[in-house]
Order: sequence, then C-alpha cells, then structure tokens
Amino acid sequence: MYGINVHNAVIAAKETETGVTIHRVSAEYDSGEIVAQTKVPVLENDTPEILAARVLETEHKFLVDVIADIVNGKIALG
Repeated sequence: MYGINVHNAVIAAKETETGVTIHRVSAEYDSGEIVAQTKVPVLENDTPEILAARVLETEHKFLVDVIADIVNGKIALG
C-alpha cells in the first residue's frame, strides 16, 4: 500500500500514530533493509490529506537527518 491509501487506512483504523521509514532500495517494493524510522502523530481532526502533508514534512526533515547520521558514522550501512 502506498500514497494516500496508507493515510486513509491509518485514519480508518483509528491509529494514534503513523511513521516514516527510510530503507535500502531492493527489487521488491518496500522490502529493503530498514535504515531508520520515526513516528508521526495522527491528530483527532486529521483528514488523509492533512496527515499526508504532515508525514511528507517529516519525511523531508528526517531524510536529511538520516543522511547526516550516515555521513557522520552514527548509522552504519552494512
């Protein structure tokens, strides 16, 4: 599942958090080794679009942080 479908499912399931996963690319979609993860809260009045925007904002910042951690040796890639 990807895109807005993920956010629809999270809200429909009444989850209180969702997240962002940075993983290594592999031949099968979303099956690569997980490099880092972070949580994103699901707020009471979220729509899938609002949640998607908050997740995207988190993804952008988190990716920069993870790349910095890789460069600085805080995260080792095997």
